[in-house]
Amino acid sequence: MNLYAYILRRLLYVIPVLLGVCLVIFVLFNLVAPDPAFILLGKHATHQQIAELHHELGMDKPFIAQYFDTVKTAFTFDFGYSWASKQNIWQMIKAGAGPSLSVTGPLFVISNIFAISLALLVAFYRGKLIDKFVLVLSIAGMSIPSLAVVLFGQWFFAYKLGLFEISGYENGFPNFIPYVILPVILYVFISFGGDTRFYRTVILDEAYQDYVRTARSKGLSELKVMFKHVLKNSMIPILTQIIIQIPYLILGLIFAESFFSIPGLGAMTINAINNSDFPVIKAMTILSAVAFILFGVITDVLYTVVDPRMKLK
Repeated sequence: MNLYAYILRRLLYVIPVLLGVCLVIFVLFNLVAPDPAFILLGKHATHQQIAELHHELGMDKPFIAQYFDTVKTAFTFDFGYSWASKQNIWQMIKAGAGPSLSVTGPLFVISNIFAISLALLVAFYRGKLIDKFVLVLSIAGMSIPSLAVVLFGQWFFAYKLGLFEISGYENGFPNFIPYVILPVILYVFISFGGDTRFYRTVILDEAYQDYVRTARSKGLSELKVMFKHVLKNSMIPILTQIIIQIPYLILGLIFAESFFSIPGLGAMTINAINNSDFPVIKAMTILSAVAFILFGVITDVLYTVVDPRMKLK
């Protein structure tokens, strides 16, 4: 099948999926969640005030009309205004994207390069002391709660040693760099264990295939076998693991931004939850769904790039 035809067909599949996501969001926020009038006006609001607010928010429309309003929001990205700050939500999202990417971008690149390189190293020396050491270290890293790592890192590296800024943020390059170094280091450590074990398992599974033994029997060096054959044929699961992380780059790290007072999309989401700011929560939910759907399509297309044996159907 032609690549462009395949992409078009997959994008058309996005439409019913997004309609289903909108239905779930509509049910959660319009039928299950408490009446926002009581949140915004308080428990002593009069019936007239509640009715006026319902009309202002469009909550007095028929359910089908409210559902199509949610669908329109998902397809146009016109999220309206925040209840808490009265700001345009899309402008808030654009303002928060930069701080989020300044943390998640370096984190994404460093953590994946580090984990894949280390996985290749231990796979090359599989069964030896360095392999066992990294495996134990990975399990230990996975066992330590993320919250403990963040709190200890802030206390020891920022407060005690004074090596980094403990919290805060300044817009513009390179002003933000001192504020993102510590969260990037800590979250690379947090992701190190799981990522390294995953990539190590994937690479070792490929390393014991018959074609690898054939390559070795032909006299190819172990280094060439690992890079030219094993790594290349391990790219499908590695690519999947990498691309599934990309939506989080856009949406930010919720807890990292909260602990380090970084005004990104994650912190914006936490503030919206604390303030029961449903329009912002709904906007972030829709953006999350769209990002995961679109990057799922991109993943399928890239599979054919790294493995020509895979056919588009």
